[in-house]
Amino acid sequence: MCLAISAKYGDVPSVDIVVWSELPTGAGLGSSAAYAVCLAAALLMVSGAISCPLQEGESTARWTAEELALINSWAFQGERVIHGNPSGVDNAVSTWGGALRYQAGKITPLKRVPTLRILLTNTKVPRSTKVLVAGVKEKILKFPAIMNPVLDSIDAISQECQSVLEAMPANPSPEHYPVLEEFFDINQHHLNVLGVGHPSLDRLCQVTASHSLHSKLTGAGGGGCGITLLPPDTSPLAVEAAKQDLCACGFECWETKIGAPGVTLHSCSSLSAQVLHALAQS
Repeated sequence: MCLAISAKYGDVPSVDIVVWSELPTGAGLGSSAAYAVCLAAALLMVSGAISCPLQEGESTARWTAEELALINSWAFQGERVIHGNPSGVDNAVSTWGGALRYQAGKITPLKRVPTLRILLTNTKVPRSTKVLVAGVKEKILKFPAIMNPVLDSIDAISQECQSVLEAMPANPSPEHYPVLEEFFDINQHHLNVLGVGHPSLDRLCQVTASHSLHSKLTGAGGGGCGITLLPPDTSPLAVEAAKQDLCACGFECWETKIGAPGVTLHSCSSLSAQVLHALAQS
């Protein structure tokens, strides 16, 4: 990427690149895309292909829509080096942030989507996306009359979920969350039917259900990670109890958010002490 950007936009000056991440690799969380997006943004900026949006006194800043599109296009090339034939979803989310709709190869950013609190759990069960995708394809070819309606239902869940998410900022009613929780449950059952579930994910769902929380797999399935929706009225005690029970299963948990901003330029003053310490150690 460095050589290609230098050839197209002028020499990238001599730089040291230090990478620090909280994202576990190989868990279906898009760590490679986050890396590719940050790398593309940094190289494009120092080569002069995009501006430095950070003004004096600002702690963070983002690029223009056109510049973000350029960052995304180069990040996609980085993803191709890593994965061969990626969908482009992960690098698009890392670039624009928020929420995106992906259908038939077309990626559309959603507007006015709320930030959702979630519990992200890594089962630490390794899986192969390639093997899982092949298994789903085989099942669809073997039982098309059964499996195609399941896929249609998953599509309907996605569309209904989009409608709810887009309605939430204008009308932030607590009634939206039980609907999203039902979507989580139905979608998880469908994914099990497709054959991308795993006993570890079933256990994750059982543990969180015992705390009145709703979960589903994320990524390719077959292990990897699951997400648990945390409605605003969820008590801190319930979250902590769920995390303790999940960790007792050998899983790893983080409380985080969906719908955060995408790639952002930070001043040193905006970085946490933990990040500054990690960078200083390199």
